[in-house]
Amino acid sequence: MSDMITADLVDLDLAANTKEEAARSLAERLVRLGRVTDLEGFLADVAAREAQMPTGLDGGIGIPHCRSAHVTEPTLAFGRSGPGIDFGAPDGPADLIFLIAAPAGADDAHLTILSSLARRLMDADFTSALRSTASPAAAAALIRGDAPAPATAPETSAAPEAPGTPARATAPDASAAPETSAASETPGSGAAPGPGASGSETAGSETAPAPSPALAPPASASVAVRPAAGTAEGTSAAPFRVVAVTSCPTGIAHTYMAAESLESAGREAGVEVAVETQGSAGFTRLDPGVIAAADGVIFAHDVPVREKERFTGKPTVDVGVKAGINRAPELLAELREKAERGEVTAPAGGSPVEAAGEPGDGYGTKLRTWLMSGVSYMVPFVAAGGLLIALGFAIGGYAVDKASSVAEHFAWGQADSWAALLFQTGALAFGFLIPVLAGYIAYGMADRPGLVPGFVGGAVALTIDAGFLGGLAAGLIAGAVVRAVQRVRVPAPLRGIMPVVVIPLVSSAIVGFLMFLVIGKPIAALQSALTDWLSGLSGANAVVLGVILGLMMCFDLGGPLNKVAYAFAIGGLTDPNEGSLKVMAAVMAAGMVPPLAMALATVVRGRLFTKAERENGKAAWVLGASFITEGAIPFAAADPLRVIPSAMAGGAVTGALTMLFECTLRAPHGGVWVVPLIGNPVLYLVAVLAGTLVSAALVILLKGRARRVPSAGPADGAPGETHQKVTVAA
Repeated sequence: MSDMITADLVDLDLAANTKEEAARSLAERLVRLGRVTDLEGFLADVAAREAQMPTGLDGGIGIPHCRSAHVTEPTLAFGRSGPGIDFGAPDGPADLIFLIAAPAGADDAHLTILSSLARRLMDADFTSALRSTASPAAAAALIRGDAPAPATAPETSAAPEAPGTPARATAPDASAAPETSAASETPGSGAAPGPGASGSETAGSETAPAPSPALAPPASASVAVRPAAGTAEGTSAAPFRVVAVTSCPTGIAHTYMAAESLESAGREAGVEVAVETQGSAGFTRLDPGVIAAADGVIFAHDVPVREKERFTGKPTVDVGVKAGINRAPELLAELREKAERGEVTAPAGGSPVEAAGEPGDGYGTKLRTWLMSGVSYMVPFVAAGGLLIALGFAIGGYAVDKASSVAEHFAWGQADSWAALLFQTGALAFGFLIPVLAGYIAYGMADRPGLVPGFVGGAVALTIDAGFLGGLAAGLIAGAVVRAVQRVRVPAPLRGIMPVVVIPLVSSAIVGFLMFLVIGKPIAALQSALTDWLSGLSGANAVVLGVILGLMMCFDLGGPLNKVAYAFAIGGLTDPNEGSLKVMAAVMAAGMVPPLAMALATVVRGRLFTKAERENGKAAWVLGASFITEGAIPFAAADPLRVIPSAMAGGAVTGALTMLFECTLRAPHGGVWVVPLIGNPVLYLVAVLAGTLVSAALVILLKGRARRVPSAGPADGAPGETHQKVTVAA
């Protein structure tokens, strides 16, 4: 690690009040040493990573990090803050800040060193030494491993200067002390010995020597703690065995910290833990024999687990990667309880949700995640079916829905027959909308066992005309029923048929009963009332709805609120009327505004934007024209306080105008490419243009005013740099 951090990259008196200021201060050191070529571009990458998930950890640690094309070589910068800086950790501000900069094409060896640091951050002696050192050179040596961290006695290891440090790090098991002199970390510590143990880490991650004897885990993690488990040395009964997978969006820090936390918790609890870290440098698979011998699985991840089907048929705890860092002992205890109850819930495939959220999440957060699972699977059906239906109407006129089946009559040379073919194919695709929505909401809640009752409930909703609202309810009910059935303790001989026979049979029967006889009809009445309300929209009411939809589409640029507005619009297309077609037009028009506005702003006042943003602006023209709102995310990540309000203002204007102009749209996607299918297309384009101009003007005005404020730091003449310094500090 000698090339990665030097005394020049250490600031023991970091003067920053926000995480943005801290990242900028440390990044400027990287620029001065030639480790970063574009300060603003690098900070934008750091901000984009931070937007995915806060990088604060319990114990007063912040680890902003990213992989960036602006980094010349893997580098660490370290800052120590007296008052602390909020990085989003549950236990409060961070006083130890590590800025980890990895090149876009970092090699495995460098990523291994970065992962080694991430693991060391879980050691209380290491963090305590960093808090007490008075020399930048000494801090750099400690981080490099040139100077060992002073060992802390178990009785006093809960240092007051390390508030919130996990108990497993501050109070090591005395029984493990004699074994901590190992010179290097044993691959897959805590796993059963054998070839599978080496597969618990990313390839090459165990080749770096352990920087301190106190940091190396014991050679064997099997310790007697439970008489019933028979884990005491010399007994014949096998200990409780766990395999785990950890991963985070960049695979640099959280991935390895979660692995270290789980292994440490396993050593303290007498549980054998083998971890597969799926990091940026790829991953080495756990030995199939180790997986087969495991009593349960822990997934601690924020990106989909690769080859997840390997773990099918075992009790599973599925959480975010930060839960793996902060709550490892609780996860092991939860997994043991599931194994004792005989719960076998590990999914075989890759769900976009992958988990029902962390146990600490509120119900609202989990509900949003479940609903977004259904919407994400429904959108392709919406796009394919809706566009085919719209093309059918465009070619064959509005009487195309009365055409006879093309399977019975089709004239190859007649346009009407081709129009009927498009319409009928699209109608079939659109017919799957509600069952798919319900099925994959249930999938998001209960994985594969939720699919059958979810699809059945969605089909019932379609049958009784409960519509989009019925699909939502059916999916939630199906997921809840499956989760309840899975909690029932069953005899061992029946566990093998539970996912295939018992759960689908019981849950489908319950969902069918509830949807047909209990809640289906009230929901159908509500759906009918909503349809009638949309049909009667006119004048001021329509304009107000357009404003609201425009604000929702532009608030989080493709996030949950954006998806709620979009789902509301496409729900109306399942039973289209004049009002629902206006809603669809307003939603798509408003969603086009943010990227188009940012693209226009980079052309009109390019000096207000960084080089990277100007390049993103070129792509934003196409993305905005194609109704891909996410094209504005790079701009919002770099300057949210100015970009997002500007985008919302333009979206509100566009939404209101499309409603005022009574524009309609049968196609649920496509942007300018489906203008021929839009009612009042010229006025529709006028509405989009008006919103784009408003947003672009506002963002230019706000950025221009910020640029005129004197910067606290030296200006270097790079376009947009002075502005960006003010922006991040704002």
